Amino acid sequence: MKLYFTAPSPNSYVVAAVADYLQIPLEKVPVDLAKGEGQRPEYLKLNPNGKTPTLVDGDFVLWESNAILLYLAQKKKPELWPADERSGIDITRWLIWQQAHWLHACGTLLYEHLVKGILNQGPPDPAEVKKGEDSVKRFGAVLNQSLEGKKFLVGDRLSLADFAVASPLPYARLCRFPLEGLPNLHNWYERVNGLSAWQKNLPQAPGM
Repeated sequence: MKLYFTAPSPNSYVVAAVADYLQIPLEKVPVDLAKGEGQRPEYLKLNPNGKTPTLVDGDFVLWESNAILLYLAQKKKPELWPADERSGIDITRWLIWQQAHWLHACGTLLYEHLVKGILNQGPPDPAEVKKGEDSVKRFGAVLNQSLEGKKFLVGDRLSLADFAVASPLPYARLCRFPLEGLPNLHNWYERVNGLSAWQKNLPQAPGM
């Protein structure tokens, strides 16, 4: 299998981390979106969105990170995808929540505090920073409450939900996520962050 990825992107390194955890070998092909490589005709044939990651498995091409995570997990069930139906639905719920709410909230601060500087797009917009901080506080509280008395998000074992929801958190310090007073969230992330597959695929950026 071949993975087209952008190393600093949470959506990319989480796929690489899950593949490593499941011991699924991937040929990694970097795509520099800042240099316009995502808009090259040959790449757009694979992913018409011009974004990463994209997985190619023979003649099967798949984009959207959480769909790729599901595809990888199905190959190694029940390692990160429990056999019982309700747990599977619960994991799916967290994958949807992560894309609809959590990643959007964290991504606002990631963009304002990091990406804009990389792309020379000027300083952070205080209004956007405030929106991002409010959203991270709101949904961080939801995550913290959901982890009360639990080691992981679904059941008592690591699952795809933990990888997906944890994906923006390596940038928490650098991009100033307001996560104070959320002990369950911090304890849970320490468990995810301690995984060798996670550490191996973390982006390298100053201040992280």
